[in-house]
Amino acid sequence: MTEQEKMIAGEPYDPQDETLVRGRAWAKMMCEEYHCIPAEEKEARAEFIKGMFAKTGECLNIENHFWCDYGYNIEVGENFYVNHDCVFLDCAKITFGDNVFIAPQCGFYTAGHPLEADLRRKGIEYAKPITVGSDVWIGGGVKVMPGVTIGDNVVIGGGSVVVNDIPSNSLAVGNPAKVVRKL
Repeated sequence: MTEQEKMIAGEPYDPQDETLVRGRAWAKMMCEEYHCIPAEEKEARAEFIKGMFAKTGECLNIENHFWCDYGYNIEVGENFYVNHDCVFLDCAKITFGDNVFIAPQCGFYTAGHPLEADLRRKGIEYAKPITVGSDVWIGGGVKVMPGVTIGDNVVIGGGSVVVNDIPSNSLAVGNPAKVVRKL
C-alpha cells in the first residue's frame, strides 16, 4: 500500500513521501493562483475550484485566502460558500452537502498526529474524514477535527471546536461543541 493509499484509508502514513509532498506543493501553488483571480470574476473563480476539488455543485464561492492540503479529497454540494481565511486539511476526504455556509477563519482538519511521542518524532500522521450535511451554517472561527460528522440543518456557533459528531437539526456551541438545542 502506498503512503497516499494509507493516508486516504485512515492508516498511519509518512507525509514526507514524495508523492504527498508533490501533491501538497501543487495544492499550495493552485491556492496562490486562485488568490490572484479578481473577486468580481466569480465564474472564473468557481471554474478554477472545480478543477481543484474532486466534486462540486454549479454554484460555489470561496473567498480569499483559502488553503488546502491536496484539493482532490474535497467534495462540495450545490450553493457552497466559504468566507475569508479558511483552511481545509484534506488528507482524508472532506465532504459538504448542499447549502453550506462557512464563516471566516474556519478550519476543517482531517489530519492528526499519534499520541505516542516516538511516532510523532518520526513524523507519522493519520487522517480521518469529515462529513458535513446539507443546510449547515458554520460560524466564525470554528474548528472541525478529524473524523467528525455534522448532520443536516445544523448551526455551529462561532468559536466552537467540534470534536464529536453533531446530529441533524441541532445548534451546537462551545469547546468542545455540544448540542444546546434542537432546530
